Amino acid sequence: MATAESPFAAFAAELDELSAQQLRRQRRTRTTPADTHIVADGRAVLSFCSNDYLGLAHHPLLIDAAKQALDESGLGGAASHLVSGHHLQHARLEQRLQAFTGWPALSFATGYAANVGIIPALVGREDAIFADRLNHASLNDGCLLSRATFRRFAHQDLNQLATLLATTPARRRLIVVDGVYSMDGDLAPLPELLALAEQYDAWLYVDDAHGLGVLGEHGRGCAEYWGLHHPRLIQLLTFGKAAGVQGAAVCGDALLIDWLLNRCRSYIYTTASPPALAAALCVSLDLIEGGQQRRETLRAHIRQLREGCADLPWTLLPSETAIQPLRVGSNEETQKLADRLWQRGLWVPGIRPPTVPVGQGRLRISLSAAHTEDDIRLLLEGLHACAREWQGGTPDYDSAAHSSRLTTGAD
Repeated sequence: MATAESPFAAFAAELDELSAQQLRRQRRTRTTPADTHIVADGRAVLSFCSNDYLGLAHHPLLIDAAKQALDESGLGGAASHLVSGHHLQHARLEQRLQAFTGWPALSFATGYAANVGIIPALVGREDAIFADRLNHASLNDGCLLSRATFRRFAHQDLNQLATLLATTPARRRLIVVDGVYSMDGDLAPLPELLALAEQYDAWLYVDDAHGLGVLGEHGRGCAEYWGLHHPRLIQLLTFGKAAGVQGAAVCGDALLIDWLLNRCRSYIYTTASPPALAAALCVSLDLIEGGQQRRETLRAHIRQLREGCADLPWTLLPSETAIQPLRVGSNEETQKLADRLWQRGLWVPGIRPPTVPVGQGRLRISLSAAHTEDDIRLLLEGLHACAREWQGGTPDYDSAAHSSRLTTGAD
């Protein structure tokens, strides 16, 4: 009996082409809580691919806060915030965020939803956006949805940005950047960007997904790191990384927050997130503010990794953050290195186009305060063993014994 061809059969050839280019994505399934030592696809591995930079994703205080809130508020948000979904827990979170950042806040279900809603609410057809070329995909999508003139400047090229700002006839001008670039780990120069915003009457929108919790004396992110508190600054914080939960919030001038509450489509037309997450986030912000020791531990791990990678054949990009990119090159070589580390029980993701430019494939090593010195040492051992293989040697480890070390912690 003949089988009807799938209505999506045209995708098959393109998927095959992605496979041939080492660009086809696949998922691994984790069966343990988010941690440094986990089980994925039935294998015990040491993870360097999580954004849980402070090790809060399975913190007992966050879990207890969520459990208690579940009993008090139930599970689902049940409606959008402007209908009946705005719970007391959401209100408490926004109040806590105002105390944390010094600005009024509006919370969102995810950072992606925030970016694709906020940017179109700020600018439109008569306006112009000036965006760093390495911005996150959610920022680019928000820029495109706005229908404003969308101009991209070379990464960190302030001279090009100044030229674009000086020659635009736009009614409103919005500069859009990441606070910390998610694939390079470098920081946007916010003081200089704010100076340009003042000079050319623009706003500065900063997605601080990877700065929150990690940067600044109290973990308040890039604004605190640079010592900024400015009315032209619009700060987007996301909570699925160092905060260990999920969600996002935009912080800024009170008029801005009121405008977004009334005009941001991804806020108005989205079911509110579970109130229990907001309750957990309030506890997370407390832990972040008092987390100086966690941040110092993370900085020590960064120093240990960078010193240990100095003589590898691959380039570790400059970064003082938890994101430590090891540039490899081609898609094939990048995936080969990631696969060899996986065989050693080390989960480090290989990042390829379109996430990074063609020819700039890399391992994105994500460090956490929950890692130990021995964890970093195991990663360095794995990288150096792979380097010897690349240079013509042979594998010098017992995979089963290595997996046992990861499970038991034995040396």
